[in-house]
Amino acid sequence: MAKETSDRTTIDLFATEKRRGRPRSNPLPRDQQLKINKRNQIQRDKANGLKRIELKVSQDLYDALNEKALASNISRSQLIELILQKQVSA
Repeated sequence: MAKETSDRTTIDLFATEKRRGRPRSNPLPRDQQLKINKRNQIQRDKANGLKRIELKVSQDLYDALNEKALASNISRSQLIELILQKQVSA
């Protein structure tokens, strides 16, 4: 049986053909890329003297923080840090 170029049902016959689209720029799978990027971010933060704090808040408070940060033209993280600094120094 000969290879018919218009036949796309037998993919194994076309494995060597170039596909359209952007080629992979990183050999690692996406989940490993995310882990490496997160590890690098944590190392950068430690080098800058930053410590990590995690907290859970309600959706209403989250939305209010986002709105206030957007209105102040700063990041949510910076806004929370300002609020904490004011509370601690008061």
